[in-house]
Amino acid sequence: MPIVTIMPSGKTKEAESGTRILDILVEAGENIGHKCDGKASCGTCHIFVNEGRKTLSKTERLENERLDAVVGVGSKSRLACQAKLGAENVTVELLGFSSGY
Repeated sequence: MPIVTIMPSGKTKEAESGTRILDILVEAGENIGHKCDGKASCGTCHIFVNEGRKTLSKTERLENERLDAVVGVGSKSRLACQAKLGAENVTVELLGFSSGY
């Protein structure tokens, strides 16, 4: 099973492929916003994927539309509620601020 490394805490969590990054972060005890309960309508679960971006699920239209409206978006940006773990290890960075609505 792939391992998710969470920065800046340095926590690691093993999870099955296909698991939402948001679920992994919550299970690891991380404090991450998710006001819309994972429906990609708020943007509060905006994270950076520093390693393993290509192994995650493809970014769909709904996620792209929400990211277009989020402050601080970069090439490493994903919504944790939409990104699903692939077969390889991933390193994500929690931004420490709410970037959504």
